[in-house]
Amino acid sequence: MRLYRLSLILFLLFPFVVLAQTATITGRVVHGESKSPLANASVFLNNATYGTSTAEDGTFTLSGIRPGQYDLIVTVVGYEDYSQTVQVGHVPLKLEISLTQKVLMLREVVISSNADWKKNYEQFRKEFIGTTENSKLCKVLNPRVLNLNYHRSKQRLEADADEFLVVENKALGYRTKYLLKNFVSDAIEHTIQYSGRALFENLPGSAEQKKIWKHKREEAYYGSPQHFFRSLFKDKLKEEGFEAHDFTRALNRERPPEELIQQKIKRYKETNRDSVMHWYRLSNLTKWSDENVVKIPYQSMEILRSTPEAGIYAITFPHFLYVVYTKKHELTEFKDVYRPLDMENFETSIISLYGSYALFDNNGTVISNPAPLYEGTWSKAKLCDLLPVDYEPGD
Repeated sequence: MRLYRLSLILFLLFPFVVLAQTATITGRVVHGESKSPLANASVFLNNATYGTSTAEDGTFTLSGIRPGQYDLIVTVVGYEDYSQTVQVGHVPLKLEISLTQKVLMLREVVISSNADWKKNYEQFRKEFIGTTENSKLCKVLNPRVLNLNYHRSKQRLEADADEFLVVENKALGYRTKYLLKNFVSDAIEHTIQYSGRALFENLPGSAEQKKIWKHKREEAYYGSPQHFFRSLFKDKLKEEGFEAHDFTRALNRERPPEELIQQKIKRYKETNRDSVMHWYRLSNLTKWSDENVVKIPYQSMEILRSTPEAGIYAITFPHFLYVVYTKKHELTEFKDVYRPLDMENFETSIISLYGSYALFDNNGTVISNPAPLYEGTWSKAKLCDLLPVDYEPGD
């Protein structure tokens, strides 16, 4: 009987124990010079679900925050964005934030037809929102906030926005507000790079709808970069289904540079059929040669380094990192992603570093700029598959 009563007491207390694991950030946002309060400023934790606006007196409160490191962002029209890294523990944080008035600069005027804008937008949508099944249930509510510019000679699409791009993701149950600082899609280098800040808001839904969203979120999480980096610093790669191998490769000498291939195709397209077919054949050659995956995977300690800053880690490796997720099979064929003949068709990604290491935090978020380059499975994941940093399976 005593055991039953003790269990009952623990059960009743458990919800309060869980609640005690969250924290609060309060503060006030003011004009940098006059110190007058700034109302209606957006205050949020980057890539998380915690966000609010300042009141008339400039005050704000973010509550129910899970412990961890976050980037606190404050943005309001006419002022420079404010960013501060905060370490959230169990003790409330109180901040006084001063914003600097933005120096207005004339933007380069790019004149394009409505048809050109629509064409550029469709490319942007595919490369930023994504093309997976989840993308079909994503709706951009305000696409015209985007500034789109296509450089035909360089085959580069550039984009940015002065206010939040709002995307309603009915696949995962989020409304994502993304403050896009820059986006560059390079068709010659076959790379996409972008940076910005995001706030996630849970969409309202029925109990049945939330059950579906829970399943889809878990599906997006398992095998993702966020899952991998969390498993790495917890030393649970194998347990979570990951293998990380050393990978070496060299550029294929038989394949000319992509820029030259595109120039030749453009030159001969209308004049010489044999020549253009020759350059098309060269373009179909793989980019790499002499590829080799070391069979024995790394242990976490071999590629993980601690840093002087709490909650921040570094990943480092000498060549490329070949990451295999053994709990899912890959359905997409990637021409330039090597796969050993004796390896099952698991999801596979290749990480390339800019420099000797990349930094990430204990939420599994890469904080290095530029971020590592992903090839293979992870290259498919775009905004439609993105989860907030405070997401945990089972949420």
